[in-house]
Amino acid sequence: MVERRSLWGTLLPHLVLMAGVAVVAFPVYLAVVGSTHESAVIANGQMPLYPGGEAIDTYYRTLVIGPSRSTREPVAGMLLNSFLMAMIIAVGKIAISILSAYAVVYFRFPLRMAAFWTIFVTLMLPVEVRIYPTYKIVADLGLLDSMAGLTLPLIASATATLLFRQFFMTVPDELVEASKIDGAGPFRFFKDTLLPLSRTNMAALFVILFIYGWNQYLWPLLITTRDDMQTIVIGIKKMIVTSDALTEWQIVMATAVLAMLPPVLVVIGMQKLFVRGLVETEK
Repeated sequence: MVERRSLWGTLLPHLVLMAGVAVVAFPVYLAVVGSTHESAVIANGQMPLYPGGEAIDTYYRTLVIGPSRSTREPVAGMLLNSFLMAMIIAVGKIAISILSAYAVVYFRFPLRMAAFWTIFVTLMLPVEVRIYPTYKIVADLGLLDSMAGLTLPLIASATATLLFRQFFMTVPDELVEASKIDGAGPFRFFKDTLLPLSRTNMAALFVILFIYGWNQYLWPLLITTRDDMQTIVIGIKKMIVTSDALTEWQIVMATAVLAMLPPVLVVIGMQKLFVRGLVETEK
């Protein structure tokens, strides 16, 4: 039976949706417009709502030269640091979590469930809670101002382990028996059967974990002291000068716009797999 809806019943949801999009998109539009004007135009509160003529010069300075104050490093280097950090965290979390979930579900060893619940309890201990001991260990190992120091303490994920475990428990036992009949060992069963079945789950987790790594603020702030190792989030904060010096707002706006692009591209590029990984009932 086809439901008949009135014109108002069809129009109202679209109006609400467009209003929500406008509320979310307007600050982004202001950042794009602000990056095309001079700093004085933004600072005096009279920035127009249409683009200016400084876009090419502003983005060139931002990416290649860097701001003259605060960070003094090109934003291209910050983008690379953030991208490497987010990729290592996302891939590392997925790799460790899927292996730990595979071990918990398909292997029988002493204290198996105790190990799983120990992993699960770490959900209550975010990096902010264990920040001092984590920093002390990283400092003692000489990993300050390094990519290993930025990523290794954040690479374990109890959430991803739980999600993979719940998915593996829905895999029919017949697949395990069929693999044994075919002479497949544990590694081959994992590689040829479980990994293909987990593709959408891994895609959904990758998007979430990439954005998680990209948006990290507290840990990179503590672990990095050199300008060439700072991430894009830290760079934006350092560009906003609180002293008498005038903040180069056009550089800040351009950096904010550039900082949004990689997560947006990841979401757009993996949209189909991301949605399937979240909504498929058997997952």
